[in-house]
Amino acid sequence: MVEIPVLDPSEAPRARRWDALLLGSGISALVAAARIGAAGQRVLLVEEAERTTLPPAMKEPFFLGGLRDDGVLDGCLRALSVPLIDRRRLAKERLAYQIAADPYRLDVGSPVVTADELVTWGLAKPDDAQALVRRLIEASEIERTLLLESPFVRIGRRVPGARTAMGMGNHKRGLPGDASSASGPLAEVIAAQIRALSNLGQSTPSPESQARLLGLGLAGGIGFGGEPPWLVDLLRKRVTAQFGDLRALNGALELVSVSGQPGVRIARTGEIWLGRVLVLGAPTSSLRDLYGDDPMRPPPSLLERETRRAYRAAFLFRIPTPLLPEGMGARIVLPPRTTEPAATVTAFPCQTHPHQVDLVARAIVPDADPARLEAQLAELRQQISDRLRALMPFCGEELLQIDVELPRWDADDGWLEDPPPGTGWPAEIDLRISSRPPIYHLDRAAVAGLGLEGDLLLGWRGGDAIAGQLA
Repeated sequence: MVEIPVLDPSEAPRARRWDALLLGSGISALVAAARIGAAGQRVLLVEEAERTTLPPAMKEPFFLGGLRDDGVLDGCLRALSVPLIDRRRLAKERLAYQIAADPYRLDVGSPVVTADELVTWGLAKPDDAQALVRRLIEASEIERTLLLESPFVRIGRRVPGARTAMGMGNHKRGLPGDASSASGPLAEVIAAQIRALSNLGQSTPSPESQARLLGLGLAGGIGFGGEPPWLVDLLRKRVTAQFGDLRALNGALELVSVSGQPGVRIARTGEIWLGRVLVLGAPTSSLRDLYGDDPMRPPPSLLERETRRAYRAAFLFRIPTPLLPEGMGARIVLPPRTTEPAATVTAFPCQTHPHQVDLVARAIVPDADPARLEAQLAELRQQISDRLRALMPFCGEELLQIDVELPRWDADDGWLEDPPPGTGWPAEIDLRISSRPPIYHLDRAAVAGLGLEGDLLLGWRGGDAIAGQLA
């Protein structure tokens, strides 16, 4: 077992100290940093330098839901005291997203719209479509209520009975029967939405998570009013508003401990940053990759976790606004085809070129292999480019591919981990991975089945729990 290196106490005087040191600047880490800072603790959030240069559109999730009807996003923004003028930058939209596959282009949004679309495209009969939509809303609302009422995280021992399949009232939890037993094109539509909205690498979300995901779109979507800041940059503003520090890290780091306090040593400069607690806001496998294969510098055992993972690629395309087809939504789900994985596409106003639109496309690389990843990404980008040209037949050579370097370890895309069997929602997530020194992990894999709402709740409840330990 490899422990975190304990540095000589003589190193202590030159170390910089905070109450909480967070590695990573994804959504859950930003929310946690803001909540810990709001509790009066001094926070340093360390982000990878490559993430700071990403275009704003590349940092945003595919789909934002839960801003209506006391949803998770609405509750989180209120808990973070995001000013009303900033919350209004997130505009409610009738359409959540479109599912585009031959021969249909299905609009998912309000219950009436979605039911009508299912009938129009021959995916369900009128009575069946209305019943399916109604039951999905009921199942999703049960999960929303329980998500907001549950502790969601824990520190230490499992609470007896934390995982339960009970419902509320006369309702059972999980995916309604007419959704779980669907077949043919309707089953493909349901599966495509679940794949698009979750953050899992290879596994399938729990039935409870699937119910929540499928119900989110039935409340419509959320668009961005005007220029940034959008969601991620609004969260960054809350961190700095709570007197939190953000520092960009260029190069490798090493987990260390000095006088019982955990932190990092920066390889390039030798600087040491410590916290009373260390919070890992990035996948442990990605942090482990930073150590390489140097036998003289092995990674700590707490980063060596048995987990499956997959690589989610993110590509940036650009097109003149007039070439977007009429009726094309701002968010599109492309179901898988015989030799091509499912993909999502989100349209954003371009921040550097007027009258242009940035298209962010994401897809899981099939059987990603670190040794062949560059070639696999090139092949996948060409496949997605071809599908975009089919969606926008008049774009011709005007569809540009923009080269963007993704962060190695500090990204909401890239390597996605899957949780061990039996973990994740509806079970509580254990944050602690080390007592001495105190280290916590915002384990995104455990909440990945819930998509964006899992990220938000992990940061919200996790930040509050860690702040409680610091108090």
